[in-house]
Amino acid sequence: MAFITKPSFIDDAYLTACESTVVAVNERGGVILDKTNFYATSGGQPGDSGKLERDNGSFISIATTVTGKNKQEIILVPEDGAKLPEVGETLVGHIDWDRQYNKLMQMHTACHLLSVVCPWPITGAAVNTDNSRVDFDLSQASISKEETTEKLMELINANHPVYTKWISEAELDADPSIIRSKNVRPPRGLSDIRLVCIGENALVDSQPCGGTHVTETGEIGDIHIAKIEKRANKTDGSEFVSGTKFSKCICSFITICSITSSQTNSLS
Repeated sequence: MAFITKPSFIDDAYLTACESTVVAVNERGGVILDKTNFYATSGGQPGDSGKLERDNGSFISIATTVTGKNKQEIILVPEDGAKLPEVGETLVGHIDWDRQYNKLMQMHTACHLLSVVCPWPITGAAVNTDNSRVDFDLSQASISKEETTEKLMELINANHPVYTKWISEAELDADPSIIRSKNVRPPRGLSDIRLVCIGENALVDSQPCGGTHVTETGEIGDIHIAKIEKRANKTDGSEFVSGTKFSKCICSFITICSITSSQTNSLS
């Protein structure tokens, strides 16, 4: 039996705490809640870590979050040896906000902006805390580190709004160009499709995405392209490196470019 977890992060990516009820604990110790602010690994973005607060003030440390038998079932994976909650217990979920905001949300939004600057089909992507990658099918296209950096910073410094909207499958069919991925298509038959839009009236970008993002491009901070590398199959990867150690990054990844963020602030 698959459970349905309400993904509270869909409506509010800035929800650092969320009260919920345990609906199941699976055979491997995974905790399933009625709703959660923990993002589950999907679409190239890793799952959230954090902790579950119990009524007695103790905490259950969560190592990661994954999907279960379907995308609607979200499973919080406790760290080894953690004491498991009881079904029906009320918990407050606290995500690792520094990791989510300063790294994943900023990095994921930067990946969307990169797809604006590099308007080619996307063949793969991976958002991570220390490095992220976007693969493009560039064919005969040619780009430079300097030009790409300049265009990205223009979009970031313009501080465009970032927001979500929902469209029907029929609306998506009417404009299939908003699907940037060459290999992955939004799921069908479940509900309307969520778009992440950048700019007033989505003038900068609009594409299907279920991940978490900042609300303004200015929150991403300073970035630069550090490396461009083409592969034999003409698929290029773009690598982002985030955090205080950016100046020491060697950029030894098999990718097209490296974007480094100097902003590690958190919201007050």
